[in-house]
Amino acid sequence: MVVGLGSCGIAAGGHKVKAALMENLKKAGLKVQVSDTGCVGMCYSEVLLDVHHKNGQVYTYGNMTPDRMPRFVDQHLTQGQPVAEWLVRASDRALPDDSFYAKQKRIVLRNCGQMDPEKIEDYMAHGGYQALEKALRKMSPDQVIKEVLDSGLRGRGGAGFPTGRKWQFARGSQGGKKYIVCNGDEGDPGAFMDRSVLEGDPHNVMEGMLIAGYAIGADEGYFYVRAEYPLAVERLKLAIGQAKKKGFLGQNIMGTKFCFEMKIKEGAGAFVCGEETALMASIEGQRGMPRLRPPFPAVSGLWGKPTNINNVETFANVPWIILNGAAAFASLGTEKSKGSKVFALAGKIARGGLVEVPMGITINEIIHEVGGGIKDGRSFKAVQMGGPSGGCIPAALGNTIVDYDSVGQTGAIMGSGGMVVMDDTTCMVDIARFFLDFTQKESCGKCTFCRVGTKRMLETLERITKGQGKEGDIELLLELAEKIKISSLCGLGQTAPNPVLTTVKYFRDEYEAHIKEKRCPAHSCKELLKYEVVPEKCVGCTACARVCPVTAISGQVKKPHVIDQEACIKCGNCVTKCKFDAIKVR
Repeated sequence: MVVGLGSCGIAAGGHKVKAALMENLKKAGLKVQVSDTGCVGMCYSEVLLDVHHKNGQVYTYGNMTPDRMPRFVDQHLTQGQPVAEWLVRASDRALPDDSFYAKQKRIVLRNCGQMDPEKIEDYMAHGGYQALEKALRKMSPDQVIKEVLDSGLRGRGGAGFPTGRKWQFARGSQGGKKYIVCNGDEGDPGAFMDRSVLEGDPHNVMEGMLIAGYAIGADEGYFYVRAEYPLAVERLKLAIGQAKKKGFLGQNIMGTKFCFEMKIKEGAGAFVCGEETALMASIEGQRGMPRLRPPFPAVSGLWGKPTNINNVETFANVPWIILNGAAAFASLGTEKSKGSKVFALAGKIARGGLVEVPMGITINEIIHEVGGGIKDGRSFKAVQMGGPSGGCIPAALGNTIVDYDSVGQTGAIMGSGGMVVMDDTTCMVDIARFFLDFTQKESCGKCTFCRVGTKRMLETLERITKGQGKEGDIELLLELAEKIKISSLCGLGQTAPNPVLTTVKYFRDEYEAHIKEKRCPAHSCKELLKYEVVPEKCVGCTACARVCPVTAISGQVKKPHVIDQEACIKCGNCVTKCKFDAIKVR
């Protein structure tokens, strides 16, 4: 049996479920092998519990709680009858959640949820470190680079630069000492891809770094992981120790001349440290701030030495490519975007979690088929791709295919893989304000336009969402956005205005309704709401008046009530309490 103990499983009570399971197994006198695993992707159904039978049958239970354990142990383990209503996946029957996996192609996530991430033996049993052995014993560094280049793998951190070409630059740089850095500084709101991969399959990422080190001639590597990911850091430390004992790290790896050491640098959580020059400054013990390029890190990186930086997902693809060949990877995806992509589905989506789909799939397929559509039967309005540096893509463009070029044409970016889904109750002006508030706070302050310009944009958006917008605000936002984009040094400033630009482009009518009509079409901006009693529907039950915290509602019993607009604080209690749909929100 396997218990899901990634951060999502633990947050849902995974440790308590496991404790209850062990207690009930003991009471029943059953001897069952129980192990842990990382995130399998179905975060919406945590806590997950797998039962693997000797005959090959596998049953996955979802939403497990401690009080379900007695029945589960008795019915499934003792009597041999699975509890059908709790199953989310099973190898002997079709279930509704099968569609969650139907269109996925799992390369990076192939081991996540399938093994114990704290046991190197499990990783080796799944083919772990065979790619490293193949590279060291059968391939030259140039052949490794060619394989990665031919695969078409592009950096999964956001920019999409060809990974093999990046390695070529680093290999060609002069200098005896070289570094490999894994960028695990995942800071986008709603993104948890890197965290889940590091928690669920740390050896795979490490193996990718080792292969990269061999390819460019580096002998030292750094994991840069934010300290807010304690489980990922803990499992990385464990993995490094295990790899050293097995001879996969250190001197003369696998009996070859290749030597490599690995360290972990825990970041303090600054979003700007996702930018590679700021990240390197942080590793060196300096304040994390970007610097001008060139020179690029491949020429002058950590402590002035040639350095190759890729993100977690990029490195996690490498062992699979070396083992299966460039052609197998390149057979997936589109002409310029090969392979698969991991996305974190969050927001108003039915199946929030971690998915990996082939490049070329449409946004609609991800949201409606893999993600199960919108929560509570509401309609799909837009999706934010690329985090705060990305943009909002409207539902009308849902047939856009997922690749670097097509997503870029919408005004958004692929980014590292965060997808925040929005329904018809989402105010697009307020969403733009939310993301700009994030990037404004995370600006390092080095560039004037990023530091001050984003502040002015945020102030304008705050006025608009409070009903204080004025003619010319939209034009002011667009002017500031363009100047910030062309005048900022790093990617954070250059892309910070994207959420504003895309929401103005696709939802300009919402901006105009806020500014000209002092109205929020999504009924989301509190200051713009107006609660009114519909006399024809009000039966005078007094329920609304009794829950109003400021006694703004008055009226006689069995007669229509009224709301004092001056006193109303727009808490919404009356709407929630009314059983007759007699409170209208304008």
